[in-house]
Parts: sequence; structure tokens; C-alpha cells
Amino acid sequence: LRRKMKDIVAEEHLYLGFSHQYSDSIFPLHTSISLFLLSYCDCRLFKIFLVPTGEDVDDQFVTKNLLGDLEVHLISRCQLPLVVQSCCLPAVVVKDGKFCRAGLSVVLRHIILKTYETDPSKKDVLELLGFKKTCLKACAEVSQWTRLCEISIPLAVEEFLTASPQHCQTIPPDILQLERKLGEPVRVHNDDKIRRQKLQQQKAGAKAAVPVLGKEETEEGETVEMHERPLPSLELSIAFSKLLVQEGSGAVNRETPHIRRTKSADLPLLDHVFAEGLYFTLADIVLLPCIHQFLVSSKKQGKNLVNLPLISSWYRRVQEVPGVKKAAGKCNMELLQLPELMSAPEEQLQDFSSVPDELEENDNCHFIGGPRPTMTKLKENGIEAKFSPHPDPDWTLDWTNLPSAVSPGEGKMSRDRALRKQQQLNNLVAVVTKLAKPGDVIVDFCSGGGHVGIVLAYMMPSCQVVLIENKELSLARAKDRSDELGLNNVWFIQANLDYFNGNFNIGVALHACGVATDMVIEHCIKARAAFVISPCCYGFIQNTVKFKYPRSHQFKEILSYKEHMILCRFADQTAVQLPPERRLIGKQCMGLVDLDRAWAAEERNYSVQVISMEPESCSPKNNMFVGIP
Repeated sequence: LRRKMKDIVAEEHLYLGFSHQYSDSIFPLHTSISLFLLSYCDCRLFKIFLVPTGEDVDDQFVTKNLLGDLEVHLISRCQLPLVVQSCCLPAVVVKDGKFCRAGLSVVLRHIILKTYETDPSKKDVLELLGFKKTCLKACAEVSQWTRLCEISIPLAVEEFLTASPQHCQTIPPDILQLERKLGEPVRVHNDDKIRRQKLQQQKAGAKAAVPVLGKEETEEGETVEMHERPLPSLELSIAFSKLLVQEGSGAVNRETPHIRRTKSADLPLLDHVFAEGLYFTLADIVLLPCIHQFLVSSKKQGKNLVNLPLISSWYRRVQEVPGVKKAAGKCNMELLQLPELMSAPEEQLQDFSSVPDELEENDNCHFIGGPRPTMTKLKENGIEAKFSPHPDPDWTLDWTNLPSAVSPGEGKMSRDRALRKQQQLNNLVAVVTKLAKPGDVIVDFCSGGGHVGIVLAYMMPSCQVVLIENKELSLARAKDRSDELGLNNVWFIQANLDYFNGNFNIGVALHACGVATDMVIEHCIKARAAFVISPCCYGFIQNTVKFKYPRSHQFKEILSYKEHMILCRFADQTAVQLPPERRLIGKQCMGLVDLDRAWAAEERNYSVQVISMEPESCSPKNNMFVGIP
């Protein structure tokens, strides 16, 4: 039992990419960020491997000069477990090589949760995930903030460091966007109370004074007493009182009646202390190595940081957080001591409002007049929803003779819902079994609890099935079902879709939400794989960094983005309790949105059919794509 427990704790392998060293960081920056978090958490639960992009890396140089006191091993990409070879790094894989977590945010969140699970006294580590434990949980394709922290800023800094002198005269737009974000008002779960305290503090002219850190340990192990100094705002007082795990020093007393009667709209806004607001989170851990490298390079080039007063203040403030300097020392990050910066006169400042933000073009669409004018416009141009006949409407699995772990009824759902889920699976499995050949790799995107993937793996043991899902609990349930069935042909990958880059033959997705349907189609097209997809949540479709709507040339020539969004919103009007006429319009809107997607795929040399599932009552979202390259 003791050996088994040791295996559970110790046998997780963390794989980090390694391209080169620059200054005091390992690149890509995702690797430096991962190592910094491990040092900050004092986490030694993972066996760490560096995966060089080149073949001429000196083992001794890497391990001794870059990694502090962490034990790290070198491994070539061809030696990686097969499931990891299908993913972008960083990645964590458990001992049996079947369950992999990939992508920066997923891996960092796992390190935090694993650290706390092993040592529940490290509550400060768990606090990195924020109030609802959702920090950087949303995928980068739908969350501007996750994309900025996880992808845009690391890439922008890497490009800045490698650019020629004439190309690094200007501050990267993504850095400017962070400066702008730090200037936006903060929203927190109890901000009304804090804003009233701020108003009272302002009226009293109070200046809070809290200890910055108490004590800090130097690199040599000496303990230095830190002095008190006045903090300029209530926000700082609240933030650092939480970090010191004590009641807020200088806390404001109960509000006066005049303050309590003040309308919320008249309360002062809260300022940023850290990247996500008042509290130190994983976002700060991610940004620090990136901004540090940017500042080091800017200082060497003699740049004036007057345009980045908020980033400079944030950088100084993060250094005051307990444990940050110690972790930086372990990672050989020589943090800069920046002077206080005042904002430059307006005419000298770069116009932050001009920073491009691809997602702002979505505007707030106001849908007046319903979908009929848009549908009529399409009809006048010869475009109507059309559905191909179902290839095998009566095909069904023999559910009564299948093991219980194969059936969706095994989960927590009603008998009626389980029956509808079985009917949905009948439709997808019927098509996939006709397309698949022995040895094929089938990927179940947005797999959830594995309803599709587990059935396919059980029915087709000669195929390798890969389940990809961002939610860890859902994927863990799928693995439990797979283990109960003794399946040996399933991999489980907890990752956002963008971090899967493996080859495969067929992609499937049951009720991929909103833009996720288009992400799955794009993955399949890039891999030249067939796809069988049932879309869902049309109302969540919107322009993103990678996807613009309408998708096809035919629709773009006729409809504006706003008109296409009208179709998407009304495509969600198919619920059973709605009037039949309204459901019919919803079904037609679904058909038009999916016809646009089908034509876009056909423009890239695919044959695509849009089919209605049988029976249509199996789901209000009963459309299904079948695409073949």
C-alpha cells in the first residue's frame, strides 16, 4: 500500500520545452513560467524533463546553470510518451501514459492543486486560483484575458527579445494592452462593501499603513526586518492584509449612515493592485517572468518606461509578495529595482485606446425585427436550409447487452435523458463505424464524461480513441468508466483544443458549444481527417481571434456579421416547450448557420452533409455534420 501511495504521488512526469537561454530565463517562456511556479510553491512532486528543440544541448550546462535546486532530466521528443507527442508543451502525464494534461494554464493549475492536495497547509498556493478557483480556467479562444496572459504576452516578449534593434523601438501592442487592463476599474465579489470603505477613507483623508511583508529571507538565508511604510490606497491595504494572513491593518471602521446611503453608482471605483484586481493570483505568476524579461531588455536598450507606469508599479508590488523574491532567486531571476514612475503628460503617452483588440469588433448587436428579414434576404439569393437524408435512420446499438459502464445512463441523469443520449450516440456511432478502418485514430473533441469516446473505444477495439476535454472532473469520470471496462485503446487529454496537434483520421464531437464546433472542424481540416459533429449553443457564436462569421464566401457576400448573429441567436430557439412555429424557425436558422459552416469546409476540398438526427426528438440541437476530405 505504501508503494502504491508513493506511485500515486511521485509518478507524474512534467515535460517542458527548451529552445535556448537568454539572460536569466529559459525559453520558451512557458518553461520559465512553469519553473517559477514550481519554485514559488516549493513543489517537488513531479519528475521534470526538458525537451530540447535542437540536438546540441549540453546536459551539464542546462541542469546546473538554469534550474536552481530542481532535478531535471533531458529527453528527446522522439522519446516522449506517445500521448505527449500529440500535445504542445508543457505537459504532465501520469505513470501509465494514458492521462495527459497539456497547455500552460492547465499544467499550472494542476501543479497548484497537486501541491495543495499533498500539503493542505499551503492555503496561499490554493489562493492563486482566485475567489472561485477559476483563474485562467477559461480557454484562450473564448477568454481575452486568458489569451493575453497565456499566449499573447509570452509570444510578444519572445519576439521583442529576438527582434532587430530597429524593430524593438516600439512597445509591443500586447504589453500596451496589459497596461490598459491595469488601468481599468476592478470588479470583485464584494466590491460594493470595499468601495464604501474606500469612500469613507477618502472622506476621512485616511492613510493606511500596513507592514509590507514583515520579514523576507535573502538569498544567503539571512532574515531582514522590513519596515512599515504608508500604502496609498485601501486596495493595497486589503490585498496585503490577505497575503499576510491577518486582519486588514488600518481597516476602516463600520461605514457611517451617510456612506451606507450612497448609491452604488456614486461610489469610487477600485484600482488594480495585482493583474486580476486586488489579490495575487496565478495570472501574476504567469506575467512576472515575461514582464521581467521585457523590462531587463528595455533597460539594456536605455528605453524610458514612462508609458508603462502601471506595469512598473505592478512589477514593484509583486516583488513585495511573500515568497516571490525567494522563488526568483531559485530561478536565477535578478529582479530589477525600478524607480517610482509618474504618468507622463498626456501628449507624451501612447494612445492606449488605439491598441488593437480583435474581439471588440463584435459590438453589442441589437436584434430588432427577428430572423425573418435575414432569412428572406438569403432566400432571395437562392439560399435556404437544406438537409441530406440520414444514411441509416434505424441503426441502433444493442444497449441492453452492453456493459453498464458503456451506457450514458451510468452517469447522473434521468431515464428519459439517458434514452435521448443513447439516441444521439446511435446517430454518431452509426456514421463513425462506417468511416473507420482498423488502426485509425479517432478523436472525441469536447468529450465531457466520454459518452461518445467510450462507446467508440468499446465497439472498435482496433482503433485508438483520444478523448480531449478541458474539465478535469469530466475527464476523470471518463477514465473511471474506461478502467472499469478494461479498455486499452483510450488516451485522455485535459487541454484546450489548440494544444492538441496529433495526427488522426476521424474527429467527432457531440454538442460542441458555440465556436467550439468551428474549432473542431478546423482541427479536422488541418489533419485532413473526416468529421462527425453535432453543434450546440448557437447563441454563443461570435467573432474571435481565429474565427470570423459568416464562414463561407457565399454567406459573406450576402450577410453582415450582425445579420449572421441574428441567425445564431434564433437558432437556439428550438426548445420543446416553445410554440411549434417558433421551433420551426429555430430549426431553419440552425440549418442556415450550419450550411454556412458546411460550405466553408467545402471551399477547402471537403464533401459535407448536414443531416438531422433520428429521431429529431432526441435533442433540440439535432443537426449533425458529416465531412469527408
